[in-house]
Amino acid sequence: MLQTVVEIVERYDAECVPDAYKSNKVAYIKNGSISKNCTKLLKVDKLMKAPIYIYYQLDNYYQNHRRYVKSRSDKQLLDGLQNNDTSSCKPEESNGGLPVVPCGLVAWSLFNDSYIFTRGAVPLKVNRKNIAWKSDRDHKFGKRVYPFNFQNGSLIGGGKLDPHIPLSDQEDLIVWMRTAALPSFRKLYGRIEEDLHPSDLITVNLTNNYNTYSFGGAKKLVLSTSSWLGGKNDFLGVFYIFVGSSCIFISLVFLLLHLKDSRPCGDATFSYWNRKNVSL
Repeated sequence: MLQTVVEIVERYDAECVPDAYKSNKVAYIKNGSISKNCTKLLKVDKLMKAPIYIYYQLDNYYQNHRRYVKSRSDKQLLDGLQNNDTSSCKPEESNGGLPVVPCGLVAWSLFNDSYIFTRGAVPLKVNRKNIAWKSDRDHKFGKRVYPFNFQNGSLIGGGKLDPHIPLSDQEDLIVWMRTAALPSFRKLYGRIEEDLHPSDLITVNLTNNYNTYSFGGAKKLVLSTSSWLGGKNDFLGVFYIFVGSSCIFISLVFLLLHLKDSRPCGDATFSYWNRKNVSL
């Protein structure tokens, strides 16, 4: 029997802004002296069987913009400073005359909100290993490539990277670098590997660091189970219904046209070998 996918979706970017900054959210997010800590309560309505996937969802965020997508160097991600050509990474290819690793706008805008979960007084362990594709870890990000001169400029885009950990092990970055095709998307943050039961209250202590206020974006926290078909995907179902309905409609149109002005069946007397002026 197909397991029902259970989801909890909670938007937090608006509620986590202090009252004094409700009218100027950009000033709040850019002010480093203001605490970005925020607490949200999530109530579990249905049994959620492990593993429970944790996603962050961004809305109105165009990772598919041509200039944004091209601002990266896949060769540098694999080879590091051995690759000197970072012209494709503009405007984040260097800082202070030194190259940036990883370079480009995609890496520079790395998502940097964080989440800590507790059930009652008991912390919920979040497994953050193997959240990126194995093919990406093994073949697209170098095992001997380390962050260098990253986020050292005057304008900080997003999260920072540990300069002592190779890119192949920085899975937050690997997940983020696989850019989304649509302006609303989810990216995997981690997994809770124990069941959540109905009426459980989950306390989420989060840091609201990432700036989506400048462009009217939205941030949501998603907890979701999965089935053998994967997670919940309304788009796929709507798309199938639309295509099927379109095919039925077109079929009815052709049927009506056929009934209204149908072509006569073929008559063998009109074949060329039956014509008087044609000799075999």
